[in-house]
Amino acid sequence: MPATLSFSIQQARRLALAAQGFNGRQPPTVKAAHLNRLIERLGLLQIDSVNAVVRSHYLPLFSRLGSYPSLLLDQAAWSSGRRRTLFEYWGHEASLLPLSMYPLLGWRMQRAKRGEDIYQQLAKFGREQQDTIRRVLTCVQAQGAVGAGSLSTREDKAGPWWDWSAEKHALEWLFAAGEVTVAGRRGFERLYDLPERVIPSSILQQPWPDEAAAQRGLLLHAATALGVGTEKDLRDYFRLNPADARPRLAELVEDGQLQTCEVGDWRQIAYCLPEPKVPRKVSASALLSPFDSLIWERSRTERLFDFRYRLEIYTPQAKRVYGYYVLPFLHHERIAARVDLRAERASGRLAVHAVHEEEPGLDDEGMLALALNLRQMAAWLGLARVQLNCQRESAGRLRLAMSAIGCD
Repeated sequence: MPATLSFSIQQARRLALAAQGFNGRQPPTVKAAHLNRLIERLGLLQIDSVNAVVRSHYLPLFSRLGSYPSLLLDQAAWSSGRRRTLFEYWGHEASLLPLSMYPLLGWRMQRAKRGEDIYQQLAKFGREQQDTIRRVLTCVQAQGAVGAGSLSTREDKAGPWWDWSAEKHALEWLFAAGEVTVAGRRGFERLYDLPERVIPSSILQQPWPDEAAAQRGLLLHAATALGVGTEKDLRDYFRLNPADARPRLAELVEDGQLQTCEVGDWRQIAYCLPEPKVPRKVSASALLSPFDSLIWERSRTERLFDFRYRLEIYTPQAKRVYGYYVLPFLHHERIAARVDLRAERASGRLAVHAVHEEEPGLDDEGMLALALNLRQMAAWLGLARVQLNCQRESAGRLRLAMSAIGCD
């Protein structure tokens, strides 16, 4: 089918920013309803364990809503009763998703139970260790919310990274298969329980759509959240494989729920909702998590913002170009700078280790916006001040901007 719409890169950026909730308007007081509406729009928040500034799932909400009580997200994700509006599952990696999307992931749980679409090591464990899995499930049924550590029978010391005990493997298999879910967290450790004790019955009683319908639903949500994207962009949002995504996209186009379009110099056909409205401008300024849904698909970030971004946490220090934990800085319709940040909680400081401007740089208004974002982030994190450790010229300009807003 020939493309019927054409967007410039600038128009595509505006579509994407608006779809992702960057409208430049932040409520004076953030309430649970603001948070829930935003997460429904985004579809999910990626969870990551790195805590150099704050755990990643908290940051996208701050980037869009400004200062908000992080307790609101904790309650939405891990409380009991009406305040729980989210659940944990494999969305775009480990994710928090709106409860309304639970039925759309049922097919993925069924596949995991069959040993499909999960990590090979976990699939192998599921085939070979059903006795352990049944034993662990019986413990969860009897004890309620439990962590892997409390069930572990291993006697040797755990190794680094993913050296899981048999019980942890069993819990992760059960989680992927939908037999258990995450009831809460102790620190960052997952506490697992039965879905019927965590997920509202009104959600569990809904019929699961078949695979094709669920995949169409996920792709349509991805298109809504991205504004415009290629087939790879859309399927990556919820980690669909090409064999599933391509026929579903064709069905959505044929049904009129999506339409094809061309974007600037993109080589591939893109997709968007029918009759998209391109904003005249987007004026938001925000520090972004490395795992923000606006930029997590790195090739799309390059195509859309002409911004090549790689997280250098696992790069040896001598080989890092920009720093250990670098947050891109969105200013209006550009990703205009990179800021290497660390929350030094013991000393009450938000430390700025490096500031790198992207060509053509930040003007005075942009540097002031960065200063305001840093001050706001420090206050949100409960840190008393921002400390500039960078000796680059950009940091000198930032220091002047910080002084101008009374933040020395």
